[in-house]
Amino acid sequence: MIAKDFSEPTARVQRLKKSIVDATPQVESERAVLVTEAYKETEGLPPILRRAKAVEKIFNNLPVTIRDDELIVGAITKNPRSTEICPEFSYDWVEAEFETMGTRMADPFIIPKNVANELGEAFKYWEGKTTSDLASSYMSQEVKDCMDAGVFTVGNYFYGGVGHVCVDYGKILKVGFRGVIEEVVNAMEKMDTSTPEYIKKQQFYKSVIISYNAAINFAHRYAKKAKEMADLESNPTRKEELLQIAKNCQKVPENGATNFYEACQSFWFIQSMLQIESSGHSISPGRFDQYMYPYYKNDNNLSKEFAQELIDCIWVKLNDVNKTRDEVSAQAFAGYAVFQNLCVGGQNEEGLDATNDLSFMCMEASAHVKLPAPSLSIRVWQGTPDDFLLRACELARLGMGVPAMYNDEVIIPSLVNRGLTLRDARNYCIIGCVEPQCPNKTEGWHDAAFFNAAKVLEITLNNGKVGDKQLGPATGDITTFTCMEDFYSAFEKQMAYFVKYLVEADNCVDIAHAERCPLPFLSALVDDCIGRGKSLQEGGAIYNFTGPQAFGVADTGDSMYAIQKNVFEDKTLSLQDLKGALDSNFGHSVGCKDTSVNDNADAITEAKVYEAVKKILGETGSIDIAQVQDRIGAMNGIGSTTNYENIRKILDNTPSFGNDIDAVDLVARRCAQIYCFEVEKYTNPRGGQFQAGIYPVSANVLFGKDVAALPNGRLATEPLADGVSPRSGKDQNGPTAATNSVAKLDHFVASNGTLYNQKFLPSAVAGDKGLMNFASVVRSYFDHKGMHVQFNVVDKETLLAAQREPEKYNDLVVRVAGYSAQFVVLAKEVQDDIISRTSHAFS
Repeated sequence: MIAKDFSEPTARVQRLKKSIVDATPQVESERAVLVTEAYKETEGLPPILRRAKAVEKIFNNLPVTIRDDELIVGAITKNPRSTEICPEFSYDWVEAEFETMGTRMADPFIIPKNVANELGEAFKYWEGKTTSDLASSYMSQEVKDCMDAGVFTVGNYFYGGVGHVCVDYGKILKVGFRGVIEEVVNAMEKMDTSTPEYIKKQQFYKSVIISYNAAINFAHRYAKKAKEMADLESNPTRKEELLQIAKNCQKVPENGATNFYEACQSFWFIQSMLQIESSGHSISPGRFDQYMYPYYKNDNNLSKEFAQELIDCIWVKLNDVNKTRDEVSAQAFAGYAVFQNLCVGGQNEEGLDATNDLSFMCMEASAHVKLPAPSLSIRVWQGTPDDFLLRACELARLGMGVPAMYNDEVIIPSLVNRGLTLRDARNYCIIGCVEPQCPNKTEGWHDAAFFNAAKVLEITLNNGKVGDKQLGPATGDITTFTCMEDFYSAFEKQMAYFVKYLVEADNCVDIAHAERCPLPFLSALVDDCIGRGKSLQEGGAIYNFTGPQAFGVADTGDSMYAIQKNVFEDKTLSLQDLKGALDSNFGHSVGCKDTSVNDNADAITEAKVYEAVKKILGETGSIDIAQVQDRIGAMNGIGSTTNYENIRKILDNTPSFGNDIDAVDLVARRCAQIYCFEVEKYTNPRGGQFQAGIYPVSANVLFGKDVAALPNGRLATEPLADGVSPRSGKDQNGPTAATNSVAKLDHFVASNGTLYNQKFLPSAVAGDKGLMNFASVVRSYFDHKGMHVQFNVVDKETLLAAQREPEKYNDLVVRVAGYSAQFVVLAKEVQDDIISRTSHAFS
């Protein structure tokens, strides 16, 4: 037998997990009150010193909470799986949802009445003072019009703090926070006080010292709390555990760790403090198996069983971190996603395989805990041991959507192409969903925007218009186009127009964060902020990027190919017929995909006839009865002279991306490249380059509502394809054909990450043969230069049963996009999107 079962978690880990699963997420007010008090007390100070004083206030006063059974301590909130509010970034959306956040469709949070009152009082201070307010003031009306129309959104950093970073955990494990303070003091002593840079550098250094002294005190408060609890504890085993916790917290992270338990506690303090400083998500642990391994390897008093339990405890703690968003963003990030990506395996800086015992133990922890966090990722290359990849496939077929798998052979050269040294590129980790970066040297600004490529195509098909509004440039009435190059030329012009405003929006938000909310605690953990004497938000990192991501690539490619095939090659359809069908949503009412044409036919009223005649005369100066009939049909959602449903069937039956057909796949590749090449033309305020990604979170469902009917036969408002995946149900030639199609996209230029979801029936990957086939699909896809793949291994019947009886399926975790989530907490439309994905088997 090749396959081997995962062990069972300890009773402690099971109890800790239950406390997370059973928790009702709540909003808490302590951080919001404390940060508001701090800002009121520091009026007139430079922004970065105000931030430091705010961090000091929070670390010195946030409630200290140690939960039952914990071996690793440090909590952001009093209640499990709850969240604090960070009003310095934005607040009005919270206030607007005081009465509704607990019952909304996606990611509800309870807001107790007293908490709402405390938050409401704190919010009074922040009017006009948030990063969101400042960013909005910088944006042109054109940018706002694009966002209102659903072309793109920059809500991630617009409303929240900056995240998407991996800091130098290993540095703190070695020298502690005290070592950071000493490094800053040394830098201050070497400064030339006569240079203009001296003033701002001095402020930055002071802010770091203030922040890190407060962080040391935060840990010491936990040491004191643990000692107090131990004094009252009657159970001798738990008493001893609390005393050890107190000893750990008194030592780390102030000083370097000397054993694995101290390293684990130090790691968690860093992770939780980063979350406390700002509301940024995707604070990613990175290559945990690399920087933690020396403490595991050299700890002679450590049993493997206890080491595994400590890792399991960290995995549970990662699920204690939660975040609330506004109602619309919550739908895009459905599933209480926090995106703490933890990466194992791959190469080291020398290009040698880096797999070690902790690489396997991290996979074991995910099998034990079976919760969405961390977003476990593995790196795969030609030198990856077979037993490591097979173990990863064993974990994947448990059905939780982890690990996601990444291809060193694509990512390393793509990062070198962006200016990283080879050693730094080899050391990459994954941030957030699927974004590669060099850890502790990068401010990547990943996930900087959702860009709706399918919406841009829709606008192209309508000569730059959305409804009656001329949103983009006039690029021509498509019924006058004579070849596919006319379509590509128009699409490229529209893409250039909207990417330009996307860049403006991102840069407005970027500047606002640098001016109002620099983050000294975070900055000191990324090179070379201390050396340069400036925060991460001001360009202190060695590598600076901005990474907006597109979705709807398969929809765009399939639509372009459908026009090419049916209009210009086979001449089955005319452009006039196609345009009429699209304008009428193929004769369907918007949002009613199962309704037939005839069922939706309204009576042709005198008023509608008059309206149709008036519009046609105004547009053309002449009229005939066919035009009137067509116009009335479009008003009614029917086609009176054209069978729009038959047109839709022709388009829907056109070969699609995902079946290893070059003619189709290369069209999708070209459409994706048009976006990527346009994005990379631009630079950001931190002196770095924009780089494109192609991944959706779950925005393909939410922003599909903004897209009208498309030439691939898709009806208006339906979900778009996720990431670089084929459209749901369209990849019909098996898993290898699907991966071959996806690999034909130019993943090297999408260096901010690409995301490919694939779903297998459990029976397909069962047993040793299924496991070997599973691993072979991964190897084959990566040999063909795909960047990333992740799997759901679950049957449709289980998902449907979980929809019917959610109380019986609390433990069901699925892969949504670049993250996993409990299936039962997802909005139904996101659940439906996951259910509709093709379930593959091996023929």
